[in-house]
Amino acid sequence: MKKLKNLQRQYGSDYTLRETIKMINWAEELKKESFPNNPQELKILQTHISYVFIADHVVYKIKKSVNFGFLDFTTVELRKLYSEKEVELNRRLCPEIYLGVVPISLTEHGYKIEDNSNVVEYAVKMKRLPEDGMMQKILKDRVLTEKHIDLIVDLLVPFYKSARTGKGVNEYGCIDTVSFNTEENFNQTESFVGIALNKWRYNEIVSWTRNFIKENKALFETRIKEEFIREGHGDLYSANICFDNLKKVYIFDCIEFNERFRCGDVASDIAFLSMDLDFHSYKELSEYFVRTYVEKSNDRDLLKLLNFYKCYRAYVRGKIGCFTSEDTALSEERKKDALQEAQKYFDLAYLYAEGKPKVFVVFGLSGTGKSTLARALAKKTLAKWIPSDIVRKSLVGIAPTEHHYEPFEKGIYSKEFTEKTYMKMIEIARENLLLGRDVILDATFRERVLRQALMRELNFAEIYFIWCTAEDSVVKERFMKRKEAEDISDARWEIYLAQKEKFEPPDEIQEGRLIKVDTSEFKDLTEVVIKKIYSDFLLQ
Repeated sequence: MKKLKNLQRQYGSDYTLRETIKMINWAEELKKESFPNNPQELKILQTHISYVFIADHVVYKIKKSVNFGFLDFTTVELRKLYSEKEVELNRRLCPEIYLGVVPISLTEHGYKIEDNSNVVEYAVKMKRLPEDGMMQKILKDRVLTEKHIDLIVDLLVPFYKSARTGKGVNEYGCIDTVSFNTEENFNQTESFVGIALNKWRYNEIVSWTRNFIKENKALFETRIKEEFIREGHGDLYSANICFDNLKKVYIFDCIEFNERFRCGDVASDIAFLSMDLDFHSYKELSEYFVRTYVEKSNDRDLLKLLNFYKCYRAYVRGKIGCFTSEDTALSEERKKDALQEAQKYFDLAYLYAEGKPKVFVVFGLSGTGKSTLARALAKKTLAKWIPSDIVRKSLVGIAPTEHHYEPFEKGIYSKEFTEKTYMKMIEIARENLLLGRDVILDATFRERVLRQALMRELNFAEIYFIWCTAEDSVVKERFMKRKEAEDISDARWEIYLAQKEKFEPPDEIQEGRLIKVDTSEFKDLTEVVIKKIYSDFLLQ
């Protein structure tokens, strides 16, 4: 209060009050005593646009004073307006949950919720939904079933049938609006290229999206004529769905702040939840959801648009993760998690855009600079780095930095254990590739049969072999330096010589998929490799 009074004396009461409210971190200002009935429990959550307070059996949501272009909550009046819209629109699917909009006042005793004495802010008041019924928890616990999906479909089919359409809605399904939405995404994420997705993937997604729109003008027009453009939900994914013991489903938190995001093709909403199920590795139930919805709604053409809107929705989630990663009100750990999640969504968007994830096999004899090059490539491409040294030791519970100097092809470096290590690396690679993530396999791969096994198991991806070589004198010097530094590798000069005797040249790898590099000099080596692999996109 003292700080506020000082500001009021300096700038004038009305002005300072407004400016102070803009700067408030409600997560710090509101305590249990700020709420009616002194709740026993107070849990605080944050999104990139809201503070959420769970107070016993009631939830209060306060909008942040932010402007992302697609939403503007920068004044109290706008936050009140959109709070009222939030209640009105969400009552379409769960009227008993949204209780109304309540004032927040600044009193002598601090901020008070549901107090009209000196109103400075507003909050949406809701009934608390059962945490055990939240779809995200059900997904995490791996207990989602077709019965859950059936409940969702049975609620959505009549909802879309009765949802507003026609004038004031149809324009959101036209080519110009669809293009505006996708281009807005691309423009707003340009600054995250190289951070959340690499520039080549960005270019591929942009190109595929533009081509799809251009080649399907008639389809978009037909969707308007057949009344599939509706005032829908706009944010239909697991975070906004809750089940009540398989008796009822609540779909809440629709988009209230931007009609352009809420209104559109029904296919866009359906694609969002389908994408979300894919993201959580529920591919079969994702397909079941789409199939069941199409059958009950008789919307067959939805399937023609499914991957387009899945790509769009995954990209939107990636964009939101990027915005969240820059929210100064969040902890560094939360921001880091948001960025990692954004990367995963962009990976998925790339898959829907008919992108083929890449495998970079950085191989060669020990000491030839594989790991140095692999790490540099991972940093540049944002691919998942999978080093054999770490995988091998993890299989026997050894710390990566713990050394085990075994004789050649003995102990954990025996032929049998090396094969086991490589199969585990391929398994990890496969898991990441299926989610759209590029991977870098960092291992010797000196035997032809192991390289062939890799190509066979990962044949759905684009595979590039980067063969690292170096002069013997350079390799010997590197081993000398390793003794002085902490290094995860157990390789030594005598191991290198033994490997060299048994190394099988990679003549089974087709031309264009094998890149041989001399790592004696690392200057510009990463760029050389990248240019050879991404040559198709260098002019984009």
